[in-house]
Amino acid sequence: MARRSRRTPGWTDIVEALYEGSWNAGLHRFRSPYAFRGLPRADFPLTSSLVRLAGGAQVGRVELALLRNFRKYAHVEGERGQSVWDWLALGQHRGLPTRLLDWTYSPLVALHFATEAPDDMDRDGVVWCVNFVEANRRLPARLKRILQHEGSETLTTDMLAPFPTLRAFDALARTPFLVFLEPPAMDRRIVNQHALFSLMSSARAGMDEWLRGHADLARRVVVPAALKWEIRDKLDQANVNERILFPDLDGLSRWLARYYLPAERPAEAPMDDPYATPSALNARDRNRRTRWSRRAAPRRASSTRSSRR
Repeated sequence: MARRSRRTPGWTDIVEALYEGSWNAGLHRFRSPYAFRGLPRADFPLTSSLVRLAGGAQVGRVELALLRNFRKYAHVEGERGQSVWDWLALGQHRGLPTRLLDWTYSPLVALHFATEAPDDMDRDGVVWCVNFVEANRRLPARLKRILQHEGSETLTTDMLAPFPTLRAFDALARTPFLVFLEPPAMDRRIVNQHALFSLMSSARAGMDEWLRGHADLARRVVVPAALKWEIRDKLDQANVNERILFPDLDGLSRWLARYYLPAERPAEAPMDDPYATPSALNARDRNRRTRWSRRAAPRRASSTRSSRR
């Protein structure tokens, strides 16, 4: 019995997989309970920049030192924060290594980050999808009461104000828990990216490990390398790109540099249009055969000319 070959997923398959589970029967609307994070390589872990920086050092002490010095020197630059949560969000936004990870409510924005790096176009990417609504059911009782009182499905920096320090927050439970946190709208980048952060209740805790223990809350949508350029081009046409997500001159320059990057395809093997109709493809092939048939037969060299070589 012939073995059935597995079909390579296409653009619509990826989009449908990202929007899976978005129907809310209670609201009779499509309101996805998932947060999304796109990575250009499928083997990249969900590790915070703080853990990567600290390595084998005492992560908690490194975290406190980073925040303390960031607050001290940020005042010189005119940056302001109020609570430790505002400073943590500001630091993450400005590139400070923190325990936070960047996520988005938008599956297409996540798909952008999975396909933005030209150097990784030959590798499979991935979009992580985590059900933050169900994750909230695993929160400590005090945090659940805050969400219920506010009628919200995600926490904000203001809602975490009752916990003035990271230590007070971490002490809410003996085992690590996961929180999704909406950052304050510091600039258009946060707004345009429809951004939110994930926050573990320990500087050392890894989100990968937590998700392995709560596998029912997450799924991975792999973005095949063979599909990346198609997805990239369609996202650009849909106006999901660096120019919009990073609305400054740096973002504009990044978009232009990538958009006009020459495609690395051999001239003698052009790609077929996947959206061409079968009749159009057949007509093209018939025209190609006709052109070949009308060519004159190659002239055979005479024996005299051959003998002179």
